[in-house]
Amino acid sequence: MITPSPSAQSAAPLPTRRFWTMMGPGFVVAVGYMDPGNWATDIAAGASFGFALLSAVLIASLAGIFLQTLIVRLTLATGKDLARLIRDRFPRPVAMVVWVVSELAMIATDLAELLGSAIALKLLFGIPILAGVVIAAVATFAILALPGARGRAPEIVVGVLMSVVVVCFGWELVMARPDPGALLAGLVPTIDLARDPEMLYLSLGIIGATVMPHNLYLHSGLVRSRLAAEATEADRKRAARWLTIDLSGALALAGLVNGSILAVAAIAFQGIAPDAAAPGIEDAHALLGSTIGGAAALVFAIALLAAGQSSTTTGTMAGQIVTEGFLNLRLRPLTRALVTRGASLIPALGILWSSGDGSADELLVLSQVILALTLPFILVPMLLLLRNRSLMGGLAMAPLTLRIASVMVVVLTALSGWLAGTSAMA
Repeated sequence: MITPSPSAQSAAPLPTRRFWTMMGPGFVVAVGYMDPGNWATDIAAGASFGFALLSAVLIASLAGIFLQTLIVRLTLATGKDLARLIRDRFPRPVAMVVWVVSELAMIATDLAELLGSAIALKLLFGIPILAGVVIAAVATFAILALPGARGRAPEIVVGVLMSVVVVCFGWELVMARPDPGALLAGLVPTIDLARDPEMLYLSLGIIGATVMPHNLYLHSGLVRSRLAAEATEADRKRAARWLTIDLSGALALAGLVNGSILAVAAIAFQGIAPDAAAPGIEDAHALLGSTIGGAAALVFAIALLAAGQSSTTTGTMAGQIVTEGFLNLRLRPLTRALVTRGASLIPALGILWSSGDGSADELLVLSQVILALTLPFILVPMLLLLRNRSLMGGLAMAPLTLRIASVMVVVLTALSGWLAGTSAMA
């Protein structure tokens, strides 16, 4: 797991310097909010309904900011990450069930990110997805082998890759020249979201693809790594404010990227009658080349590669936190990557070998179904911990905030089950 250097745990620095050392966790977590799973739902929404589902992207971003803020406060109040808290605060059988489900979520996340990177390699270089999966896996090992991989080096690499995604889609949006009025109108929810079954399904899919189990573990671990051992309650409250600023800015940026993906897809598919099957990432790439230009298609593929590769790295970082928290077992980043990557590579390679590149979309759907089923196992223990006022101490939240959190957990749990059942039957 990522731990602060000894110098970081010495006497607390001046507040201004401390502010800058606290920055970063939100931007690393934001990578998971614009991973290939999000791309798939955003493209389908934009292709089918134009800008109308930008409101779903906005709702998903706000929900993500709220839930990740809860994790920040829980970690600062206890000085422990979410995995360790579940291990310490719940009966061992319960904690072990949550650990097994969490590992399954890590594998599903890793599978989706691998496929995203592999699709990008196919679009850029014509590499078959089967070979692209292997190349993407090796690239992640290379990043984790960097000097300082147990410190902030992976965070820096992830930050650079995220910057590539942001710049690429900023450029895509400028080139697409969307109507500003139509964009703003799309941010306002309408009654059609509830009336139209397909719009409702895609809206829930956008929200469901945004809140992912590994982001909750990852954020708590990164926050804990920045918490000085001798921090007072005043220090923790100040850190909560700083980390909330960091988080809000990062997830707002991720929301803009997701909105840009949806808008670019809406423009690329404008005037094209939708087929029976939902359009995929490769379809969007092909249409971008024909409607906006070859440069737009190239930038799209580069952004997808950066998003997929950065997401695989943060998934491995989250896996380290889960293993150490639940099992008190510290693994080297490369070892942890080998465990998760091996578990996701075996089914991916087997299915791709037997069915070819066409099965990539089916694997992506499978990964999202697994994530939908695992999310409640993490959200419910998190909520129970947040409601423990003696545990939260001076960082305990107001009753209204807890009620909102409870409603959100219930809604997301119901949503996850419904999405998983609907996707499995599709």
